Amino acid sequence: MKKGVVSHKRWVRGTHFIITLSFLALTISGFVILMSHPRLYWGKAGNDLTPALFELPISRNYHHNGWDKPIAFKNLNHGQKTAVRTYAIFNQNGWGRSTHFLGAWFLVITGSIYLVIGALSGHFRYNLIPRRGEFSLKLIWLDLVGHFRKQTHDTGDYALLQKLTYLLVIFFLFPVVVLTGFTMSPAITASYPFLLKMFFGHQSARTIHFFSAVLLLLFLIVHVLMVIRSGFNRNIKAIIWGN
Repeated sequence: MKKGVVSHKRWVRGTHFIITLSFLALTISGFVILMSHPRLYWGKAGNDLTPALFELPISRNYHHNGWDKPIAFKNLNHGQKTAVRTYAIFNQNGWGRSTHFLGAWFLVITGSIYLVIGALSGHFRYNLIPRRGEFSLKLIWLDLVGHFRKQTHDTGDYALLQKLTYLLVIFFLFPVVVLTGFTMSPAITASYPFLLKMFFGHQSARTIHFFSAVLLLLFLIVHVLMVIRSGFNRNIKAIIWGN
């Protein structure tokens, strides 16, 4: 390799490609699943007849007030109620959940490989963890201003904000998304009930999962914008071919 030319290792390029495709599949299928029930709750349980933490107007299922008059079940105590929707619901849960489940395992397996190789090869230690004297509010501010003014260096090293953002995404947001996804599975929580306590119940885990996914999507959008702004062709060649 020529001096001054930065090369992404093959395992970095390979895992980056698979994780990107997995995340795109998860984003699309997750949005479809959310359209089927665009209400988020906090606690152990939640449904159309219980108060929501908030609602998202992203499908006709949002119009939850379209009910017939509640009818009491017969021969049951406490006056349980049922209700019938007065409109055709949007429901694509079948292929949405299947695609989401498949994409999630690609993400988990590939992400685990990335973490193991990254730790053993020193990738995180040498390339992502800020060096002594590099971390300070002043340097963070200068790096932030430099990004807006397009005055960041082009040495091939990660800038301070890049390092901090990648560390946040790799070691916090992705684990939270994965663990909350596990918590929404009754089969998994039956074997590992501590997940329900960690995330305060199934519905709380779903809400945390949603916000974490939104932050990851925002990261992806900003990441792509910075790639375009700093030289799209050069950056794409670097992550595909290595140089």
